[in-house]
Formats: sequence, C-alpha cells, structure tokens
Amino acid sequence: MSDSSESDPLFDVSTPLGFSARVTRSYWELIVTIKHPVMAGREEDVKQTLRNPDEVRQSKSDDQVLLFYRAERDKRWVCAVIRRLNGEGFLITTYPTDAIKEGVQIWPT
Repeated sequence: MSDSSESDPLFDVSTPLGFSARVTRSYWELIVTIKHPVMAGREEDVKQTLRNPDEVRQSKSDDQVLLFYRAERDKRWVCAVIRRLNGEGFLITTYPTDAIKEGVQIWPT
C-alpha cells in the first residue's frame, strides 16, 4: 500500500447522470468507522446505488450535492450522497434510510 491513501481509490463508478463518483479507501474507512458503521462491508450496495439508482434528488441546502436512492426492501433505501465538483463526483456519506429527503428529483426525469 502506498503512503498516499488519499490517492488510493476504493471505487470509481459511472452514474446515469454522465459523471463518475468515487471514494478513497481512507475516506471509506472514515464513513464506516465514524459516520455510519452500519455500512461496513456494503461497498457493492453503494456502487449499485450510484450505477443504477431508483431516483436522484438535489439537496435543498447545497445544489452541488446529490442524493442517490436505491430501494433495499419495502420502505428502506440505501442513500449515497455525492458532491459534484468540477464535473467529478465524490462520496460524502452513505447510509440506510426509511425516508427519501425533500429536494428536486433530477433523475429519472
């Protein structure tokens, strides 16, 4: 493993919105140890949510932030939160949820 884990991508996936979303191994560790430990080991679920979401909403508080939702089971979704910067997407966080947040639905249109 290199000294620079910041440049060590865990995954980089294409979204249906025409940009890629990525996360580094070190940032994924922050998500699954501090923010949302329940997502540990669920990288494939997050990738599928980004590749093939049921819907995507724009954050009400930050128009550079997109929330990707994919149904897991009845009234349960995986949410992957992406910040777009200079045409690239970066995973901010991900979590299971029982509610889709308000905000403008931008996909599917």
